[in-house]
Amino acid sequence: MTQPAVTIKIEQLPHGKGLALPAYETAGAAGMDLRAALPEGTPVIIGPMGRSLIPTGIGIELPTGFEAQIRPRSGLALKYGVTVLNSPGTIDCDYRGEIKVILVNLSDCPVEIHRDDRIAQMVVAASAQANITLVDALSLSKRGTAGFGSTGKR
Repeated sequence: MTQPAVTIKIEQLPHGKGLALPAYETAGAAGMDLRAALPEGTPVIIGPMGRSLIPTGIGIELPTGFEAQIRPRSGLALKYGVTVLNSPGTIDCDYRGEIKVILVNLSDCPVEIHRDDRIAQMVVAASAQANITLVDALSLSKRGTAGFGSTGKR
């Protein structure tokens, strides 16, 4: 069953002018590519194990009940060892500032990020706020308190 499209408003900031707006590359894509809104001819160099905050030149307005998740691009991670440090980053529906992406270089070589490079992808998803209820004990379950890696045991 196809979900209805969600409308988000996008503001292109002055330093983002001329860059393509986020868009789905294929009909089945879940994420829209975000691009680096760096000054032309002034790349950011991220050293080995270094990180940098990269501007995208856009701000968004999401409907209530939605978030945007900022995720790595698999090609950037595989080819260059560059990924989104706080993956997934969350853009709340009431945030109106510029989207910026924290990139980390996990390789042993410096990596250059240039204007218009596709640096991350943005996935729009429904989100819910939880009501917290304090209880004396939680209900029992088959898994119980078994932790990390416990569901893969035979």
